[in-house]
Amino acid sequence: MTIIDELRSLEREALAAVAAAGTLDALEAVRIGYLGKKGSLTAVLRGLGALSPEERPEVGRVSNEVRVALEGALDSKRTTLQHAARAERIAAEAVDVTLPGRRRPVGRQHVLHQIVDEIVEVFAGLGYRIAEGPEVELDYYNFTALNHPPDHPARALQDTFYVRDLSGDRAAVEGESDVLLRTHTSPVQVHVMESQKPPIYVLAPGKVYRRDVADPSHLPQFTQIEGLVVDEDITFGDLKGTLEHFVHAMFGPERRVRLRPHFFPFTEPSAEVDVSCAICGGQGCRTCGGEGWLEILGCGMVDPNVFRYVGIDPERYTGFAFGMGAERIAGLKYGVPDLRLFVEGDTRFLHQF
Repeated sequence: MTIIDELRSLEREALAAVAAAGTLDALEAVRIGYLGKKGSLTAVLRGLGALSPEERPEVGRVSNEVRVALEGALDSKRTTLQHAARAERIAAEAVDVTLPGRRRPVGRQHVLHQIVDEIVEVFAGLGYRIAEGPEVELDYYNFTALNHPPDHPARALQDTFYVRDLSGDRAAVEGESDVLLRTHTSPVQVHVMESQKPPIYVLAPGKVYRRDVADPSHLPQFTQIEGLVVDEDITFGDLKGTLEHFVHAMFGPERRVRLRPHFFPFTEPSAEVDVSCAICGGQGCRTCGGEGWLEILGCGMVDPNVFRYVGIDPERYTGFAFGMGAERIAGLKYGVPDLRLFVEGDTRFLHQF
C-alpha cells in the first residue's frame, strides 16, 4: 500500500468516526485521535521527510486535502452538536407558563368622560353640533364680547388665571395682560357666532380654569358644557322645554325642574335651574339642605349686546344659552358629595362607575 492509499484510507476512517460521534466529548476524542500530537494522520505526515523529491509534491497535496476535509467535518459536526446541546439545555430549564395567571382588571372610561358623552348624546339627538375652542383665550372673548364691564369682579386676579403676554417679557399682573385661561366655555360661543350665521345650535364642552380652592363643591379646573341657540322666534319657553328634556333624559322622568331668576352679564333674563332632590323627592333632607331642590346649571336669553359684538341683528334673531359643570352633574347623578373624588385618581372610587 502506498502512502497516498494510506492517507485516503485514514480520511475515510476519520470521516466515519466524526459522523458517528454523538457528543462533544466523543468528537474531541476523534480530533485528538487523528490530528493530535500522537494522532494517526499526524504520524503519517511526519514520514513525509523520508520520501524522494519526486514523491513529495503529490503526497503533500493529498495529505493537505485529507487534513482540510477532516477539520471541516470536525467544525461542522461541532456546530451541530453545540446546537443540539443548547436546545436540550433550554428544554430542561424551561418553565411552564401555560397555567392561568393573575387577571388584570380591564380599564374603563373615566366617569367624567362618561357624563360628558351622555350629555353630548342628549343634545346631539336634538340636532346640536359640537364646537371647540382654545383653553388659552383673549380677554375680549372671555369677558368683553360677553358683556362683562371693565370693572367686573371676574376680571380680577383673585378670580382669573392670567398668563404671560407673549408680546412682552413681564409676568402678567392685573392690567398688563389680556391673555388668560378661559373661565368658561362661553368664548367658544362667541367664536361660533363670529364665523357662522344663524341658525346656530351648538354644544361646547371643555376644560375651564378658575382661582378656586378645591373643596367639596369647587375645583380650580373642571369640565364645563355650554349650549347656544340662535334663531328666529326663539323664546324663553324653548329654553325651559329644552332643559326639562335634558333633566328627564339625564336624571329620570320623575325629576321636577324649577327655574329661579338670576343674573349673568351675557343673558337677560337669566335663571338658575334646580332639580328636585332624588333622596327626599322634594320633601327636604340633609342632601338638599332641607330645600327639596338642587341647583344644576345657569341659563338665560342671550343679551342683545352680545349679538351686537358678533354682528348678529338682535331685532331679527333671539337665542338662549346655558352652562353646566360635568362634575356637578356627575355628583348629583351618582350621589357623590365631594367633587374632589372625581379628580383624585382613587381607583377604588372610580371602579364604581
